[in-house]
Amino acid sequence: MTTSWSGQHARAGRLGVLFAGLGSISTTLIAGVHAIKTGIGRPIGSLAQLGGLDIGAPGSPKFSYLRDCLDLVALDNLVFGGWDIVKTDAYAAAKRAAVLETGLLETLAPELEKIRPWPGIFDNRFNRRNDITFYKKGRQFLDLADQVRSDILQFQDQNHLDRSVLLWCGSTETYLEPSTAHETLSGFEAAMRQSDHAVIAPSMIYAYAALSLGMPFVNATPSRTVDIPALMELAQRSGAPVAGKDLKTGQTLLKTILAPGLRDRMLGLEGWFSTNILGNADGETLDDPAAFKTKRESKLAVLQSMLRPDLYPELYGRFHHDVRINYYPPAGDNKESWDAIDIFGWLDYPMSIRVDFLCRDSILAAPLLLDLALFMDLAKRADLAGPQEWLAFYFKSPLTSNGKPAEHELSKQLIVLQQQLRRLAGISSATPANA
Repeated sequence: MTTSWSGQHARAGRLGVLFAGLGSISTTLIAGVHAIKTGIGRPIGSLAQLGGLDIGAPGSPKFSYLRDCLDLVALDNLVFGGWDIVKTDAYAAAKRAAVLETGLLETLAPELEKIRPWPGIFDNRFNRRNDITFYKKGRQFLDLADQVRSDILQFQDQNHLDRSVLLWCGSTETYLEPSTAHETLSGFEAAMRQSDHAVIAPSMIYAYAALSLGMPFVNATPSRTVDIPALMELAQRSGAPVAGKDLKTGQTLLKTILAPGLRDRMLGLEGWFSTNILGNADGETLDDPAAFKTKRESKLAVLQSMLRPDLYPELYGRFHHDVRINYYPPAGDNKESWDAIDIFGWLDYPMSIRVDFLCRDSILAAPLLLDLALFMDLAKRADLAGPQEWLAFYFKSPLTSNGKPAEHELSKQLIVLQQQLRRLAGISSATPANA
């Protein structure tokens, strides 16, 4: 069994990985893949590259790497491209993001400089920057979607690709309320025939373009994008897998680990205060209250689902939960999340937990995007259309079908993920999934 990180075992052809937003996370992923292929980096954090499954018979476990039992695209066969609203190449974008050390970035510069974005889609109602000039123009939103489709098809042809996936990694958009135009595909397309409709966000235009081609689409941000009935309808009709939203990286990851433990031990919760210090472009965007509202909705939903105050009102019926994000430029991409957790135990005696997580936002997110690109491509080849609930493991606000409540508990999400991967690998469902 080989342990090569370049994935020689994959036999799935060439895959285009397209980013709507060539920022810190996307450039960190691109740089990381090139580093791994050349042997100067390791894919730490990637389940697809390092994770495994039990492929043995009941009572006779046998471990196998996922990369050896699934037909995943090899890292050598990934081709990167995308859009941005800043005219720069991936090297300059990565240098501006300042996630990677200078020595590593300079080593990878020749590969990164080859990646130049197409003009992106910009609407200052959803992104309030006032210095943007590199973006697509069109008489109506459908014109913009047609331009995105043209970019995709030309990219696939020029690079001799078998398929592509599209990952929305742009800035968090201003909070968008559900609209009647979101309810049906026909209503959505009617709104797309306009140029000033306030309920069509740029991320939705990318999603519409990709889904109309039957291409898998991932929303890595908390923006309202494919989580509307109209685009769910399009995904089912075109046979496109969709997944999202908002990657589960730092603070929320720890919540989905800690909160179930408190619940399982029947320890009560008085309050959970979370704050974040972030200095990168995402932090600057979230300094806008309208964009932060989008993010806050995503981060607040997690605890209620896991603690189940409806079942345990005495323990969790009145807890206070608050989330804040503070933009602090000197922090750069090195986010600090701080949680003050006030609990109570036997005879209502109070206790507290304090968690200070000094993390690197893009370093945690990049391997998740790699997994999602590979697994979404696998889903497409297996004819799995619509919301990929089995990928909830990766998101703060997982997409579900038919209004079903999302599962937020990390351990349960992992079981569902493993079960689906076993099916895709052709392993009997009778064998326990205990990787």
